[in-house]
Amino acid sequence: MFTITGSWGLYRAPLCKGLLLVLNGLTVMLALLPRHQQLFVYNLQAVTQQHQVWRLLCGRLVCLDVKDAFCSSLLIYNFRIFERRFGTRKFASFLLGAWCVSALVDFLLAQAFQFLFDYEVEELPAGLLAPIFSLFVPFYLLIPRIPVTQVLAHIHVTNKTLVYIVGLQLLTSSPFMWLLALSGLITGGLYYHNALWLQKLIFVPLWLSRIGRYILEPLFSSSHPDKETPLGMGATLDIQRQQRMDLLDQQLLLAQYSEARRNSRQQPPSGLWARLFPSLRHRGHNQPPMQPQPHPEAQTPSSTQPPLFDSSPVAEEQVSRLVEMGFSRIDALEALRASNNDINMATNFLLQH
Repeated sequence: MFTITGSWGLYRAPLCKGLLLVLNGLTVMLALLPRHQQLFVYNLQAVTQQHQVWRLLCGRLVCLDVKDAFCSSLLIYNFRIFERRFGTRKFASFLLGAWCVSALVDFLLAQAFQFLFDYEVEELPAGLLAPIFSLFVPFYLLIPRIPVTQVLAHIHVTNKTLVYIVGLQLLTSSPFMWLLALSGLITGGLYYHNALWLQKLIFVPLWLSRIGRYILEPLFSSSHPDKETPLGMGATLDIQRQQRMDLLDQQLLLAQYSEARRNSRQQPPSGLWARLFPSLRHRGHNQPPMQPQPHPEAQTPSSTQPPLFDSSPVAEEQVSRLVEMGFSRIDALEALRASNNDINMATNFLLQH
């Protein structure tokens, strides 16, 4: 439920991988060397009164609190979908614009807080926090909300719920974290909607993007999952068999779900639960007619391809939507065929694999 971009890890997301490795590595080093932590404190008073402008760079990159580093790492890992969807350069431009503009917004919010409540904000939590909160703006506007389950029959849990929970945990970790969160949301909204032509003023130049592509991207790029395991479904025969059995199980559940949806149009919805989740005693009798599938153990070790779905026509628009969300075209086609072109069901199927 947390990851909304499939199970490809950090494939096609070298910038997110670099941020996770470098920033978390610096956090661990500062935890082991506490005498150097003072250099990375985000002290607004030192910037304004002592003119230590370098703190805007050091204090707004590395988290000094391990809990903040952990929560921000989870969010960066989840927001890698934007790097896959828009490309590394555009994603880096968004982070750069949010990082630069949020520095000014931090001071404005601190001054407004001092004017309203007569309290001077001297220090803010350190780290790449405002740009991370700014990513919640495109996350809310672009990522579709797909129901996953319900709690107590009233509380809907979606594919985005846990992301918001992690963001709330990060928001409540420090007294003035709300100021950085508000700064990030304001900055993200301004940059996303290109207010004051920010996207044309603050961006990653093409020459810098090319340098990073040839120098840094080979260091942080991840290979395709199919290339990591030549067999594609595991390193051993037992793992392959287990994965094939799981795949057959999922196909059976999808077929039952599709049959239940067709029947629910003619029958009252009160019996939907019984059709979707029949008792184990009658589960074999309630299954829809399907083509007999060979037992996974009867296949030879060289047969590594999963069973094919039915060849029903698939809308190209729905395939494009799933590909834009970060899934591969082959997985999108198989999921749409298995779900009878139901985009929500296909997305749920891909999220769980």
